[in-house]
Amino acid sequence: MENRSQWGTRAGFILAAVGSAVGLGNIWRFPATAFENGGGAFMIPYLVALLTAGIPILVMEFTMGHRYRGSAPLTYKKMNKNTEWIGWWGVLVAFVISTYYSVIIAWAISYSIFSFNLNWGEDTEGFLFGSYLETAAPGEFGGFVPSVLIPLIIVWLIVLGVLYRGVKKGIEMANRIFIPTLVVVFLIIVIRAITLPGAVEGLNAFFTPDFGAIMDAQVWVAAYGQIFFSMSIAFAIMITYSSYLPKKSDITNNAFMVGFGNSSFELLCGIGVFSVLGFMAVSQSVAVDDVVAGGVGLAFVVFPQIINQFPALSELFGFLFFASLVLAGLSSLISIIETYVAGLSDKFNISRQKAVIFGGGFAALVSLVFATRGGLNFLDAADYFINQFGVAFVGLVEVVLIAWVLRKLGTFKDHANEISDIKLGGWWTVSLGVITPIVLGYTMVDLFRTNLMQLFDTETGNYAGYPDSFILFSGWFIAGGALVVAIVMALFKWKSARAVNENESQNTGEAR
Repeated sequence: MENRSQWGTRAGFILAAVGSAVGLGNIWRFPATAFENGGGAFMIPYLVALLTAGIPILVMEFTMGHRYRGSAPLTYKKMNKNTEWIGWWGVLVAFVISTYYSVIIAWAISYSIFSFNLNWGEDTEGFLFGSYLETAAPGEFGGFVPSVLIPLIIVWLIVLGVLYRGVKKGIEMANRIFIPTLVVVFLIIVIRAITLPGAVEGLNAFFTPDFGAIMDAQVWVAAYGQIFFSMSIAFAIMITYSSYLPKKSDITNNAFMVGFGNSSFELLCGIGVFSVLGFMAVSQSVAVDDVVAGGVGLAFVVFPQIINQFPALSELFGFLFFASLVLAGLSSLISIIETYVAGLSDKFNISRQKAVIFGGGFAALVSLVFATRGGLNFLDAADYFINQFGVAFVGLVEVVLIAWVLRKLGTFKDHANEISDIKLGGWWTVSLGVITPIVLGYTMVDLFRTNLMQLFDTETGNYAGYPDSFILFSGWFIAGGALVVAIVMALFKWKSARAVNENESQNTGEAR
């Protein structure tokens, strides 16, 4: 098998890592989360979470990938032969996310085209769920939606084409185009947004601090959750990307640049989103609280409503907004798919191109489920369960394993300090050994408590009131299946002798 690929430049790696972290969640999750958890005061727990969880985990995963020079499964195998399944667990979580994330990008492509004539009309909610997605009942497929299927095919052609070209000529080159373009486009959006009537009211609502909220434990959980879900940590991505770094790379400095780059873009998103929400509130003579939304509702229902009310250039603003979603989504999707491309290539000793065709091709086929009339329901359930019981759970297991079971923090700190200008000290060890496990542990306990309470909140006792059979197969089965398949994948023998030999020599060296 060929030598491992490498990034062409340090800037290429930084752009790719930032591109992975900056995704749809930055635009539609962070503003609403900050507003609901203390406004400007939320920045305090958010910054603490960044410095005690986000950047420390980034440093750890950068170090893991750089030290063991492999995909997540290979990295865990080299670290300890009994932990390979954790690497595959992260990869399988990424696989599931890629199948429906690609469909949301397809929606954004459609909406960027709809922007030219404001085709969504006045009833933007009815258009999304009726005319566009033609939503069927939970558990029904109902045939393909052409206006989703066609852009979905385009998404997969772009992403798999980039990945097929490799790390340097594909991923790095794509992010050199996507990320600067995304920043420029969103800056144009923000500049236009802050000049709208009512923008000041929106920004005041966003930044006005409620310091009393800081005393609420749930606000801190929300801050750590935002950092965790927005930085592409704990599900194989950053381990994979850092495995392509040259041997002499400043690990810690890279982590700080990626972490603060991601957070800076989130803040920019908050300014842009709340400026236009303020405009909408003033236009409708209501409070900003009444128009705040997050997730799909913000992007595909509320924003089209706002665009309809623009005094001028509404079509251009709409196109730029949805184009920014496409760019942010593509850069993230590329990194998500790279986790299983690298994993398959390492495990079965096949070329990168074959791994892209088999792994990416299979994901593309699975994603067709979400392009049907019942696709929105499948997407909603899969997204909820794989994020809540996949990403967060993998992160907790990863940190506890490395810090408490394998006791690798000292080894990783020495490795990072040897090649980095910023030296890791006690803050890093305490953050990963104490703070992050406690916060993630509390988050998981709270999550299970919340789901138990749902038993009494909905008619069926399930998430969003879905039928039992639907939630069993589209929710619990997806989350549990990722773990089961991960364990099965770890049972297969490695086809690469290099992986086995390096594992043996690494364990021998560390034992000494």
